[in-house]
Amino acid sequence: MSHLPLIPARPLPPRKRRSISWHSREGRSVIYQIVAIVSVVTLAWLLVRNTLRNMRERGIQSGYDFMGQPFGFDISETLIPYEVMSTYWTAFSIGLLNTLKVAVIGIVLATLVGTLIGVGRFSANFLVRKLCYGYVEFFRNVPVYLQLLIWYIVFTELLPNFEQAWQVGHFYLSKNGFSFPWPVWQLGQTLALVGLVLGTIGAYLYARKAQRHFDQTGQQRPVLWLSLALIAGLAVAGWLAGGAPTGWEIPTKGDFQIENGGVFSPEFGSLLLGLVLYTASFIAEIVRSGIASVSLGQHEAAASLGLNKRQAMRLVVLPQALRVIIPPLTSQYLNLTKNSSLAVAVGYPELVSIANTTLNQTGRAIEALSIVMLVYLTLSLITSALMNWFNASAAIQER
Repeated sequence: MSHLPLIPARPLPPRKRRSISWHSREGRSVIYQIVAIVSVVTLAWLLVRNTLRNMRERGIQSGYDFMGQPFGFDISETLIPYEVMSTYWTAFSIGLLNTLKVAVIGIVLATLVGTLIGVGRFSANFLVRKLCYGYVEFFRNVPVYLQLLIWYIVFTELLPNFEQAWQVGHFYLSKNGFSFPWPVWQLGQTLALVGLVLGTIGAYLYARKAQRHFDQTGQQRPVLWLSLALIAGLAVAGWLAGGAPTGWEIPTKGDFQIENGGVFSPEFGSLLLGLVLYTASFIAEIVRSGIASVSLGQHEAAASLGLNKRQAMRLVVLPQALRVIIPPLTSQYLNLTKNSSLAVAVGYPELVSIANTTLNQTGRAIEALSIVMLVYLTLSLITSALMNWFNASAAIQER
């Protein structure tokens, strides 16, 4: 048996060391970045140093120590109670909660309205199609600030006084706002809300698992009814675990206003309605463009399976259009949250309004504005992270 001669392995060339040199393009790129970073840091340091020095020369106080002092002004709407000696921490917390109240409710309503209007642009009914087109063109081209003022005038001038309030059952609508029955909040409601959130998360996870099972086996599992049962079941379980409270506050006409129950003030109503209608017009265009991006063959395939237009839109077209809809939809959610700062025009006490009053009382302009900037930056990053996660889960998976 002959042995083949062994061929010595060719040694690998030595790894080229990276060196930061002005004579290479890569080295110049690194140098440019280092110079840019040092320049930005130096400029920021000079700006802060000069600002602090000028403030000291003019006798202007600085720092965040004022946050522990009593704020001493009245806040017309609040989700948490406060007292005479409550600190500015409490005031800013109230403003933040009021901002979140507008943002969360507004995002949900704007998504629903915008989706309906966007789908309506493809309606076979001529009148519905043109009405949806007119809605988009009107509300998208009227400045949102002007819309807020118009709705505020409607709520405060055109609606009747509380004595002649429009009433449907225990619901009242007047210049005092929209009053409605509200449960007496106890542990049961809190646990029911926790169960609702957990049920929604569980329903979403189950829907994703059912979709993977369908992709692998072709067998369809019931999703809608089991998801609704899971959400409702956990909410009811939390309510029962908290003692099953059944007390309700019913609105009644008092001597000077409608008392008890829940209320949406004219300021909140005008802000919410203006932001929802304005943002929904942009969302409608996003939905329309997303639906238009789905090829005609998908519509024909749905029709060949015996699906009517409504079923084809819900089961075939919209799921595929999501990959086009979600990215620009994130920008509209961010815009709605940031546009809530226009609430100062109608007197709604959200974060910017609280910061303005704090600034006037304490003179801490930089500190108050920095808090507002930090809060809006945090809300924007959280919204973007959630939408990016949802976008990744809704994207088409290549196999």
